[in-house]
Amino acid sequence: MPDISKIYPSDAHAQQQVDALLAAEGIRRDKNLDYTCGIYDEDYTQLIATGSCFKNTLRCFAVSHKHQGEGLLNSVITHLIELQHERGNSHFFLYTKTKSAKFFGDLGFYEIAAVPGELSFMENRRTGFQDYLAALTAESPRPQPGQRIAAIVMNANPFTLGHLFLIEKAAAENDLVHLFIVSEDASLVPFAVRRQLVYAGTAHLRNLVYHDSGPYIISSATFPSYFQKDEEAVSRGHALLDITIFRQIAKVLGITRRYVGDEPLSQVTNLYNQIMREELPAAGVECIVVPRKEQTGAAISASTVRQALQNGDLATLRTLVPPTTLEFFQSEAAAPVLAAIRSAGDVVHH
Repeated sequence: MPDISKIYPSDAHAQQQVDALLAAEGIRRDKNLDYTCGIYDEDYTQLIATGSCFKNTLRCFAVSHKHQGEGLLNSVITHLIELQHERGNSHFFLYTKTKSAKFFGDLGFYEIAAVPGELSFMENRRTGFQDYLAALTAESPRPQPGQRIAAIVMNANPFTLGHLFLIEKAAAENDLVHLFIVSEDASLVPFAVRRQLVYAGTAHLRNLVYHDSGPYIISSATFPSYFQKDEEAVSRGHALLDITIFRQIAKVLGITRRYVGDEPLSQVTNLYNQIMREELPAAGVECIVVPRKEQTGAAISASTVRQALQNGDLATLRTLVPPTTLEFFQSEAAAPVLAAIRSAGDVVHH
């Protein structure tokens, strides 16, 4: 096996070689990477293969076209798998171009879902996704004939009156609402706190079933962008992959409606909603886009809440969040979360 070197963020020359190698293979560096490695040529001057990780996902692989067929990618993947085991991750994932899915299948990865001709989402467990669907079924009431069953997926970073408005509307219009809380920790407000605030803020509603999203409902914050040409292609790929996975979730839970909030200021979210409206009906799921709840003429957003928290603006905060969220952020338990928000430069996109 060839020597594989860790490439440090501080090594500017090596980082330039990574970017050049990725670009030569039609790949952009992903914005989310926490480890990168590489293989050099015999003179140790030119990078000829690279791969990276972000948490429990493998991403950003490339081999110089002059050295393809030498087993270098296999060596890189083996190294990254060993790294995952060192991190304590026995269950991990990768994203790849559709045409490369067979190669990774030969290395022990199994396809979860794919956007034909674009990308494949894979894992190292043969029954991982089926086990996830079985767990969802086990923690949910059995669908009854004629029941109106809906779903909402939210990050709630943190939980606002806008989120509450969307949930209350779905709860009023359906017999049962499956509420998926994005469990990836890619937000300023940690998952454990986000989940706590959602539970507390919706405790008065009796027809909700709560689910951690797990690794299969992918947040836009960590969706890979490295093999898609621009942000619109990334958003479209994310939406189509999300829908492919959600169709299977909807099937086992009897979901026939998905509620989403509109996003008047975000072209990305509008595109996402548009694709869901186009694609979900084919799976027997109606996509209901709900106008955002407003406060003083502006849509309530979690980013506005984070700005109020960063600025210590309690008066604005009171108008944007339920009493349960306000109570948490006035408690001692909120101290580490507030410290993270206050020290963050940009709270709008976190």
